[in-house]
Amino acid sequence: MQGGGVSGFHNAPVTRAIVLASGLLSVVFSVNRRARALGLSYQDIIKNFRVWRIFASVFAFQSTPELMFGLYLLYYFRVFERQMGSNKYSVFSLFSIAVSLPLEILSLVLLKDTNYITALASGPYGLIFASFIPFFLDIPITSRFRIFGINFSDKSFIYLAGLQLLVSSWKRSLIPGICGLIAGSLYRLNVFGIRRRKLPQIVASFFARFFAPPSASSSRPSRSLVGNVPSHTGRTVQNQPSTGFAPVVEPPESSIAMLVSMGFDSNAARQALVRARNDINVATNILLEAQSH
Repeated sequence: MQGGGVSGFHNAPVTRAIVLASGLLSVVFSVNRRARALGLSYQDIIKNFRVWRIFASVFAFQSTPELMFGLYLLYYFRVFERQMGSNKYSVFSLFSIAVSLPLEILSLVLLKDTNYITALASGPYGLIFASFIPFFLDIPITSRFRIFGINFSDKSFIYLAGLQLLVSSWKRSLIPGICGLIAGSLYRLNVFGIRRRKLPQIVASFFARFFAPPSASSSRPSRSLVGNVPSHTGRTVQNQPSTGFAPVVEPPESSIAMLVSMGFDSNAARQALVRARNDINVATNILLEAQSH
């Protein structure tokens, strides 16, 4: 799914805040011609202790290609905020940054005498590449196709965008990307019980108040995807005369949850599964076609 589900930042205020912060800081440093001064280096962080570089390196990209691919991936991965909820996604984001950043600094310390690398690329590499772990494990492939005899899937373009970002500055970007993958793996393994942690509700309320997009459109009832299927759709209707059609069967909750994790409305997901006779791939296509109209 190249769109990551519902368009825009609906139910993704934390992602919106990160995208805005990353974009604005990147532009500010670029306009001031200080983008090349960004990035973690042993000299600045360990010897001179320039703490502002740590904050800047977490959000601001150094070049336009990195900015384009980075913001695209951040925007796509908003699907995980919709799946986890903004509170837990905030924990995921903070954990990814808090783990990947020390690993990056440690790599600088270990490599300081090798002349292998003097500085690392800046930008939210930790969060982006940590997101590739749930992307690989949780997001299903919904379509496959061939180009010039090579097999691709609908997930291939996300992997290609990630690969482009990973090698955009070669060694300087490769290390932050690897650190992000490590952080995502540790979150997946539930180190220190991190997946059960939540931030104070005031934090979630802050993001919802200041970074949530206008909700006028979201207040409209979702469009029916299956015509006259009633609201209790899915449950086998009892004591009704036979009409020659197969009874409507309640979609499995796991299938509904998977479609909701992709960003679709739960009612629309249920209706699509009913129409697709619980084939999740067909239901996904129905939902995508409905969005395109």
